[in-house]
Amino acid sequence: MKHAVIVAHPNPESLNLALARAYASAVESLGHTATLRDLYRLGFDPRLPLEELPHDLTATPRPDVAAERAAIGGADVFVFVYPLWFNAPPAMMKGYWDRVFGYGFGFSMGDAGNRPALSGRSMLTITTSGAPQRWVRETGSFEALRTLFDRHVAAVCGLSAIEHLHFGDIIPNLTPEAATACLEQTADMARRHFGVRPD
Repeated sequence: MKHAVIVAHPNPESLNLALARAYASAVESLGHTATLRDLYRLGFDPRLPLEELPHDLTATPRPDVAAERAAIGGADVFVFVYPLWFNAPPAMMKGYWDRVFGYGFGFSMGDAGNRPALSGRSMLTITTSGAPQRWVRETGSFEALRTLFDRHVAAVCGLSAIEHLHFGDIIPNLTPEAATACLEQTADMARRHFGVRPD
C-alpha cells in the first residue's frame, strides 16, 4: 500500500513535520511505502492562477502541479498534516487542495457535474493547535473543520475520510515527553488502520 504524506508547516523543526515522519516510519515498518511532501521546503506555490480554474477543460496544469500529481498519484492513502491557524488550515495546504486535488486529479466533469476521481482511496488528517484540545472541541471548531475540509475534500474526490487526529496545547515550550506522546499516538493510528503487512 502506498501513502502520500503531505505536510504544511514553515518550521522544519516543527512537531508537524515530526508527526508526518512518524506516520511515514510507522507504515514503512509495516512494509508499506510512504512519500513525504513537505510543501514549504518544496517551495510549492499555493496561489490558484486563472488558467487552472476548470472553465477550460483542455487546460494543462502548470509544471509544479503536474509534478505533485505525478509524485502522489499512485497513493492509496493521502495523509494531511498541518497546524490550525485561525481554526483553519494554512493557506499552503488550502492552496495545495485547490491546485493539486482540483479538476483533472481529484475530480472530472460530467453532464451531471463533478465526478470523483479518487474513489476507493483513503484520507487521514493530523492537526495541531496552540489552543487546548477541549476548547477546540467545545467551541465547535473541530467539527466545523471536519465538515469544511475533511468531509468536503473526501466527498468531492471520492475519498474515505477514516480518521482525524488532533493535538491541542502544542506550544513553543512543549515538553519532550508531550511531543513523544504525540508521535507515539500518530504511529499507533497508522498501525491501527494498516497493521496487517501487505503480501
